[in-house]
Amino acid sequence: MNDVLATDDEGLIRLQKLLAQSGVASRRKCEELMLAGEVEVDGEVVTRLGTKVDPRVAAIRVSGQRLPPISDHVYLVLNKPRGVVSTMSDPEGRRTLSDVLAEVRPGADSSERLFHVGRLDTDTSGLLLLTNDGDFAHKMAHPSYEVDKTYVAEVDGEVTKHTAQTLLDGVELDDGPVAVTRVRVIAATRQKSIVELVIHEGRNRIVRRLLDRVGHPVRKLTRTELGPVDLGQLKAGQLRDLTLDELGALLDSVRM
Repeated sequence: MNDVLATDDEGLIRLQKLLAQSGVASRRKCEELMLAGEVEVDGEVVTRLGTKVDPRVAAIRVSGQRLPPISDHVYLVLNKPRGVVSTMSDPEGRRTLSDVLAEVRPGADSSERLFHVGRLDTDTSGLLLLTNDGDFAHKMAHPSYEVDKTYVAEVDGEVTKHTAQTLLDGVELDDGPVAVTRVRVIAATRQKSIVELVIHEGRNRIVRRLLDRVGHPVRKLTRTELGPVDLGQLKAGQLRDLTLDELGALLDSVRM
């Protein structure tokens, strides 16, 4: 939603026009949604056509779904390759997020300062958010906002139903107990297993330490989802913008 909108001298725009330009639906359909009571602004249902709002700050919902405010911020999804350090620079000369970005966004403004939301271990691949919205990055990484993180791990040995239940019940680690929200064994043999697990916490190497503690050291680890955001078909090293639906849901999750 970075396109310039035609606002009036006070920075306001008609609500149905904003909805249409944001891709919700045609102008006529947006008017129908308003008249049907499907549109809220700052918690209040708005049915009066022609109502003007500030697109930069208004909290708008259409049929209960959050529509992010207009801003100049960038919100990106990266499939971090294995071996890349989750920092923008590295004194040891290892490959960093800045190196990956330079490859996939060669025309980007070099002065644009991007923050990584949380981090992934160097030897862990998968979903990582990047943004120039520092407040959003801070809140997303804060432990008080428990956003689900989904990982797929290839581990040594056969993960049994008993082990899965142990993970659900909670495991004591050196820095405190941890439990997973969901566990699914995708494949298992005596030699190795592939498991998917969902966890809230973001402690250092938490998934690796957890699986190691229950006797299944990790061979490969990938984060596939973060809250409503899914890697989908995004290949290692590829980048995309967050969708409006994804961004709206994440803003709700951190109460922005």
